[in-house]
Amino acid sequence: MLKHCVFIDFRDEVQEFEQHKVFRELASLQDEIKGLVKFEFGNNLDFEQKSIDFNSGFIASFDSYDSLIEYNNNSNHVALGKKLVSMTNGGYNGIIVFDIET
Repeated sequence: MLKHCVFIDFRDEVQEFEQHKVFRELASLQDEIKGLVKFEFGNNLDFEQKSIDFNSGFIASFDSYDSLIEYNNNSNHVALGKKLVSMTNGGYNGIIVFDIET
């Protein structure tokens, strides 16, 4: 199983409903990508006060590397990724991605 973990530093003026709308659109890719088995998103609670700038994020779970590559190359994912970048502080630098094999 691969976990695609994405943490986002949204600009202050981007409302939570706008953030979650993009996340729901990404989650809908489960209908297009067979190996995308789970998609979860939420706000950063930051109990340890170590990631205050990254206020929201998601974890997409894939059953294989090939499924993750299909997701990365999917035209809807690419368009939604560009939208996310436009919503962050610092553009691409406003997003952190970790891909973890579990």
